[in-house]
Amino acid sequence: ILHSTPTTPMEAALTSLLDMEGTVVHTWPFSGFPAVMLPGGALLASRSMRAVDLNLLQDTEELIQISWDGNPLWSFSGWDDDKTGEMMSRQHHDLQRAPNPVGYYAPGQNPDQANTTLILGHLTRAVPAVSSRRLTDDVIYQVAVDGRVGDFIWKAADHVEEFGFDDSARSDIKQDPRYDDELARGDWLHINSMSLLGRNPWYEDHADIRFAPENILIASREASFLAIISRETGKVVWRLGPDLSAGQPGAGVGQLVGPHHVHMIPAGLPGAGNILVFDNGGISGYGGPGGYPRYTRAYSRVVEIDPRTLAKVWEYGPKSGVKMLFSPALGSAQRLPSGNTFITSGAEGRMLEVTPEGDMVWQHLVRGTYGPINIYRAYRVPPEWLPPGANIAGYPSWSKACRGK
Repeated sequence: ILHSTPTTPMEAALTSLLDMEGTVVHTWPFSGFPAVMLPGGALLASRSMRAVDLNLLQDTEELIQISWDGNPLWSFSGWDDDKTGEMMSRQHHDLQRAPNPVGYYAPGQNPDQANTTLILGHLTRAVPAVSSRRLTDDVIYQVAVDGRVGDFIWKAADHVEEFGFDDSARSDIKQDPRYDDELARGDWLHINSMSLLGRNPWYEDHADIRFAPENILIASREASFLAIISRETGKVVWRLGPDLSAGQPGAGVGQLVGPHHVHMIPAGLPGAGNILVFDNGGISGYGGPGGYPRYTRAYSRVVEIDPRTLAKVWEYGPKSGVKMLFSPALGSAQRLPSGNTFITSGAEGRMLEVTPEGDMVWQHLVRGTYGPINIYRAYRVPPEWLPPGANIAGYPSWSKACRGK
């Protein structure tokens, strides 16, 4: 299990690989937002996160790729200097190494160590159509292995009309786009996940262009919606939320509140083509009777959704009891070849594996001196991605298991 701690100015950055007994197999002195392992044991990670007077901007200064032994293989810090005079990546919350669409094991879709990297980043902008206040806007761009930024650059605020906001939400955003007086900018959407759709049956078998493999799926934590962006036009071609009250499309899914790690389950895994999301709970949403937040919920859940019908296929997350999850921030979910789901309840420092029937078959708590250690995101890693000699526990190859099915 690969997991990384969020970086703050006051804590050490660390990414760790654990075995299923919770024993540390390997560590890297770098954080990840997220950290992603590549075949052979290399790691995509980040050196540090920007801060102004200890207030986090949640921008990564430099992306790095390092070998298992800590040797530098690649770095990038050439996106936008935010008028500080220092270039950086401004990456936050997600990145994907082509051709793998999601950052975790997908049969036949291993991340290529010498290809392109899709990055979720930031721009500081004034966009009057959104608000008169300065924004921390989300941007998606692509970088080649030689550091060149590609032609595709998507800026969220240019598409405000496509996100499904009603009049009350638009008014709320105009007045207060989650503005931080000390930072003098508002993180209005706080997009916290981004991934390619990848191969899927809706496009391959039904030619539904909304689900073209190169299209991009995102989640907004503050505005409580999921959306698919056309790689060709930049427009939103599919959306769930923000309002999922009775009578709205997708109401059967239940209201999303601050969702994280939305992605389409990759081809070759059980549930392929469905959308999986860690739905945090807590508070989120614009346009409530008193403004932000519009939605609240005091527990987390993982939801699997059929994107064609917007129907809920599967859910895990009891409202109470020992199996209850609650991570108002952070969190992720991964579909495993067995059909089980690996879940990270990040604020609890908790990782668990559950069956399709909802039985918990494995759990591990990451704790420090003063309690749970926050985990931004964790992934189960196939043994064959480790370098020779590193699979000390002798775990069997996932690839062979998949071929045997």
